[in-house]
Amino acid sequence: MLANVTRTLAAGILGLYTVTRGKCMLETMTLDEKLSISRRAFELLDAGDEEGFSRLLRTAPMPPYLAKIYKEKVGVKELIESGWNLSEADAEFGEDWLSR
Repeated sequence: MLANVTRTLAAGILGLYTVTRGKCMLETMTLDEKLSISRRAFELLDAGDEEGFSRLLRTAPMPPYLAKIYKEKVGVKELIESGWNLSEADAEFGEDWLSR
């Protein structure tokens, strides 16, 4: 059950498009790169390595809308300490978005 929930969450996090101001924009990481990370991460999960799964999955960019929600609900410090790749949020909101 946990694996199914985790796979569903990962699919959302590894989403291909972000809606920005009513337009769909292709993310900065290619589909092949995201799928490769996902595939390798789930191999780790299937082997029982939940820590490795989580660590590898966090190398994929978190969609900007999720990063914004995370910042608002959990806080900047926790978001930074979580280790997520925030490159797409930085690109969309500006490099200083975490300090605003």
